[in-house]
Amino acid sequence: MDLSHLRTIRIAACDLNGQMRGKRMPVGLADKLADGAARMPISTLNVDLWGRDVEDNPLVFETGDADGVMLPTDRGAVPMPWLANPSALVPMAMYWEDGRPFMGDPRHVLADVLARYQQRGWRVVAATEMEFSLLDDSGAQPAPPIDPLTGRELDQQSVLSVAELDAFDAFFTDLYEGSDAMGIPAQSAISEAGLGQFEINLNHQDAMRAADDAWLFKALVKGLARKHGFAATFMAKPYAEEAGNGMHVHFSVEDEDGNNVFNDGTERGSDLLMNAVAGCLTAMPASTLILAPHGNSYDRLVPGAHAPVSAAWAYENRTAAIRIPGGSPKARRIEHRVAGGDINPYLMLAVVLGAALAGIEDGATPPAPSEGNIYEIDGLPQLAPDWASAVDLFDSDPLIARILPDRVIRNLVMMKRQELAGFAERPVESHWLSWLEAV
Repeated sequence: MDLSHLRTIRIAACDLNGQMRGKRMPVGLADKLADGAARMPISTLNVDLWGRDVEDNPLVFETGDADGVMLPTDRGAVPMPWLANPSALVPMAMYWEDGRPFMGDPRHVLADVLARYQQRGWRVVAATEMEFSLLDDSGAQPAPPIDPLTGRELDQQSVLSVAELDAFDAFFTDLYEGSDAMGIPAQSAISEAGLGQFEINLNHQDAMRAADDAWLFKALVKGLARKHGFAATFMAKPYAEEAGNGMHVHFSVEDEDGNNVFNDGTERGSDLLMNAVAGCLTAMPASTLILAPHGNSYDRLVPGAHAPVSAAWAYENRTAAIRIPGGSPKARRIEHRVAGGDINPYLMLAVVLGAALAGIEDGATPPAPSEGNIYEIDGLPQLAPDWASAVDLFDSDPLIARILPDRVIRNLVMMKRQELAGFAERPVESHWLSWLEAV
């Protein structure tokens, strides 16, 4: 991106909750970023939901709250079309002073998992389905947005309604133009089952690029919504009685020749596909904290609400946590359907892809695929039932310790326990505003 016409830029890295942490800088400093001119306290990427230091985190006082070095990622500078003045965002990653990656940076965590695939000569290809809700956040509780055509509040669900998409045409036109400008491969948009709920799919691409784009797309959607006079949220469950926001991810694995290792020419799929499915299922209960990272996330994970609550897999069955889509065997892939829209895309992909690889390394075998309405099947392994249980499972699970670096596990557990305590002290009516701002 040509920055010569700009006066300022933003630099930002992703914290453990998926929020952007960084600085506004004169554009003249852009050429010095690759030399380590940008610095920020390392602890910044591990603050809690409200931006507070995590108590007892050794990154704070024990180290003197030392700076790390921020370096540009290979994603490159992107425009920020939601701002009135022309601006650019340079995505960054955090490093120690001696050049080592800081493994409390979620992007490095995903890079570490992808490196294990690369050691086998493999490349992961991924795509995301981004669900979000447009709403009016001016009151004490979330309210549906005002229909730009009628001037009235939306009052009914309009799944797959072209008329509802057209009512918000100005917003979606800006969203597609912004996606093009930022290099985000936005595909088809639909109206979803909830009030003011929509989904846009991002096309299959390199897994790191998919995570980068999911992170940037969230900022684009939320920024453009404000520009058009309403709010947008990827909160898992904005309304108690409406459908929640998910973020399904599809992935396949290619060998050095570009062949899909999940494809053996059959409807079943390869043994490597079976191994990967088994790994995802085994890791799923203890992965719940990554897939459902906030208290509000658990309002979405209830039986019969189009969100999985058990670790099951199936062919062409959307009640399963792991769905193997139909179609050509050449496109054989895994659809992981648990994550809410409120996740950190780097951590979500890291734990899902790490689990799949662990299954491959172990030669694991999944149970027989489930059939019918999986919500009605008894005896299946269950996801963590609530936020506190998810933290405990994540903290003690040996497979999670195998997939993720110890530093990110320790820091995330400390942070989430602080958030649990923080919400316990706050009025319940204030909770949704915290989720709205965070996700």
